[in-house]
Amino acid sequence: MKLGQLETPCLVLDEARLERNVARMRAHLDALGVGLRPHVKTAKSIDVTRRTLRSKEDAITVSTLKEAEYFLAHGVRDILYAVGVTPNKLEHITDLRRRGAQLALILDNVDAARALAAHAGASGDAIPVLVEIDCDGHRSGIVPGDPALLAVGRTLTEGGCELRGVMTHAGASYNCGSVAAIKAMALQERDAVVNSAKALRAAGLPCPVVSVGSTPTATYAEDLAGVTEVRAGVFVFFDLVMAGIGVCALDDIAVSVLGSVIGHQRDKGWIIVDSGWMAMSRDRGTARQKLDQGYGVVCDVFGKPYPDLIMADANQEHGVLALRPGSHERLPELPVGSMVRILPNHACATAAQHQAYQVVRGEADAISATWPRIAGW
Repeated sequence: MKLGQLETPCLVLDEARLERNVARMRAHLDALGVGLRPHVKTAKSIDVTRRTLRSKEDAITVSTLKEAEYFLAHGVRDILYAVGVTPNKLEHITDLRRRGAQLALILDNVDAARALAAHAGASGDAIPVLVEIDCDGHRSGIVPGDPALLAVGRTLTEGGCELRGVMTHAGASYNCGSVAAIKAMALQERDAVVNSAKALRAAGLPCPVVSVGSTPTATYAEDLAGVTEVRAGVFVFFDLVMAGIGVCALDDIAVSVLGSVIGHQRDKGWIIVDSGWMAMSRDRGTARQKLDQGYGVVCDVFGKPYPDLIMADANQEHGVLALRPGSHERLPELPVGSMVRILPNHACATAAQHQAYQVVRGEADAISATWPRIAGW
């Protein structure tokens, strides 16, 4: 089957770009002497994830227990559930562990640690835990140097849980304005967890795992001394936000949405396609960057970008293609029925709108496979 035979909108994955992205990240981390625990929330697909693992004994990171269920069913057992745990999920977590998942959790406060310790005592399940560290003020975690770290560590160990280590996510790296800033953030991320690990060990508490993770910092880290693993996810596909901060090029972006032209508003300079925000997602991450890419960059059916053509606006099922403001390019002639591929702002959010990947290789338009993906929690 060819792309032109598909009903649109649908999600296209360039397997050659995927493989290139994974090989680049693996080689970089191997050179730094640190392991990769890929974050599978981006792909939510065993077919994609297998290409990031060297064996099914490798470790992964998930954002939902549904992901943990799915990957366990496909033989992947070493799983970090990297969202702060709540009591209403503990029975499900213990059930997964009894079925063979080597599932570890994260938390960042004494209340959650007490709830987990109580569950460990009642269930006999000494669930392993990483304490989340706030390395950049972006989201969750304990600030380095806060006495709460030792309080959480003691609550876990005295309550019968396994204190496995510390982890952090440099989410603020997505807002960096230069490669130099990303490199500085990578050092800040590393120092936050390495120093927190030292504080735990100095207090007589165990800390074998020191985990960092974001695609920008993983890409540009130059020294990961003291770190045991890197968690990164969007590097498998990349997206326009990553391109906007210099983490990748447009031709590294492996996913796109295939859409069809359904009409024109020639007096407005618009081409209308059948792929609105339900296909692309509402994510407008590039609006905060130097170059606003609208809802996505428009390419031909082989994945080559049209000069300055973006999805400038979107309704639920309609996308409006137009030249970016100030452009001197000519609007391409795309008759009704023409197909385009649209590169997304945020690969995770766009992929979440679809049930499967239509897989191609390079500039070919032949579909080599259809890979299903999961959704939900």
